Amino acid sequence: MGYCISRIKCAILNNNMEIKVAIFEDNKLVRDALEAILNGTVGYSCCGTFPDGSHWEEKIKRSMPDVVLMDIEMPGKSGIEITQEMHKDFPEIKIVIQTVFNDSDKIFKALCYGASGYILKTDPPQKYLEAITEVYQGGAPINTSIAKKVLGFFANKNVILAMPEDNTYELSSREQEILRHIVTGKSLKEIAASLFISYDTIRTHTKHIYKKLQVASRAEASLKAVQQGLV
Repeated sequence: MGYCISRIKCAILNNNMEIKVAIFEDNKLVRDALEAILNGTVGYSCCGTFPDGSHWEEKIKRSMPDVVLMDIEMPGKSGIEITQEMHKDFPEIKIVIQTVFNDSDKIFKALCYGASGYILKTDPPQKYLEAITEVYQGGAPINTSIAKKVLGFFANKNVILAMPEDNTYELSSREQEILRHIVTGKSLKEIAASLFISYDTIRTHTKHIYKKLQVASRAEASLKAVQQGLV
């Protein structure tokens, strides 16, 4: 596992803290595997596993997670519906959607409804841990192919966002450089490695970028950057 993730995990351990993760997944094999990975990795713990979204409020109150791994397709309510409700009632909880689908409409809806990021079910365990750590630290992991499809969705719908008169947003040269990497779908860890700067520095720059662009997510930042020619 990369240096940045290891460093974060060490900090969590030193503070006697663990990232508590709840899993909503209808496939028992996948559910059990994720639980074993979390409980077997220092700095993480699985505080609940659930095969569907029924009575999700009670499950969340009982497990009190920091991060939720949410299956996008489950019996009864879909992961997208639960994400919308959970984000409204428990905005402090970070939600990572797990999916095998490359459906732009579903991706767009989940991001709009409050998902902090995406991960593909075909990704290895390390990617899961990195995604959980990144959202816990305020990042927004989105697989590169997913990011491209989100941008494609916006382009096909011809969505136009309001453009300021100067069209600059007062982004520094470093912020513009990081924004270009965000648009390609790179994770914060990958951007830090590419630019040879620390993960924490990337996080700080990203927060400043979001504030200047007046957006709340990677998808919104990417859309604004592409449509308004910022990259």
